[in-house]
Amino acid sequence: MFPVSHMEMYIRADLLVSGRTHAVFQCLCSMATVQVSEAEKVYILHGVRDDLRVDGRGCEDYRHMEIETKMVSNTDGSAKVTLGHTDVLVGVKAEIGKPRPMVPDEGYVEFFVDCSANATPEFEGRGGDELGMELSNTLYKVFNNRYSVDMKSLCISPGEHCWVLYVDVLLLQCDGNLFDAISVAIKAALFNTKIPKVHISEDEEGGKEIELSDDPYDCIRLNVENVPCIVTLCKVGHRHVVDATLQEKACSVASLIISVTHKGTVTCVRKVGGGSLDPESIFEMTETGKRVGKALHAPLMELLQKEESLGKKRQKVGFLEEQKVHSRKSRCETGPFPLPKNPGLGHLLCSA
Repeated sequence: MFPVSHMEMYIRADLLVSGRTHAVFQCLCSMATVQVSEAEKVYILHGVRDDLRVDGRGCEDYRHMEIETKMVSNTDGSAKVTLGHTDVLVGVKAEIGKPRPMVPDEGYVEFFVDCSANATPEFEGRGGDELGMELSNTLYKVFNNRYSVDMKSLCISPGEHCWVLYVDVLLLQCDGNLFDAISVAIKAALFNTKIPKVHISEDEEGGKEIELSDDPYDCIRLNVENVPCIVTLCKVGHRHVVDATLQEKACSVASLIISVTHKGTVTCVRKVGGGSLDPESIFEMTETGKRVGKALHAPLMELLQKEESLGKKRQKVGFLEEQKVHSRKSRCETGPFPLPKNPGLGHLLCSA
């Protein structure tokens, strides 16, 4: 983590668009191509200028968001996030591995992003491999550090054994703003991840034996308080917007991806897009990202803790309810968890 200042953000941000970063931006744009006329561009630009976007949101508002946890039974933690029409499914699997030589007393996290061909025709065959690799690399920079997850808590035996968290991200449907949806899904999945407790004993020859507890309640829970959320800001005209639609994306020349902790600390900044951003714009977008990201953490954690406390009384909505209806051939009334009023976050639902 580092303090945010005008010059530091200008220096540390990836302002020069490399070939790979530009390719990712083009891939993100090609997920769903929309044609915007000059009249529509003027209408969108004027709306953003007046803080009134086409869908009625302000410049710092998210679209409707839904979160469902404990989605996949054969994982240690999972979550599905729907942001607008973007659907992301995340599963976390904990396995015992060997610590890295540089940090023998810490575990680590591995990311893998799979771009489903159902999300967009561009992902047919190996079309989504490059995007998946770039997303994985960015997620690694954002989450795999001691400031996000307590890596020391993943250590079993220093220099010998540790827990490795394999985070698999599946893109089910793409409608823009992938980074924000993925980061929220990862935080929700890590929140409900349960790692079995390990008991180490020595055999007669002095060797170590590892035994995993088979008690589902005898487990370790991760502290996700410092796990950051990503906020993507798109420069539209002379202003910037959060959670841009495809039409707004077509009017944008560059975007800034910012990961922010619950305290408002910036842990990672990356620029994407073929256009340029002046230092003043970077500073303003960073301040907005800090404010929006910090405001996102509190209601998210509150809802995750609320649904955790309900246990088996949790109501099923969205994907879980559809599965329930499909399996039992019956319909059940459901109700969402309302988000505390916050104009900058839109409508967030949480269910498990």
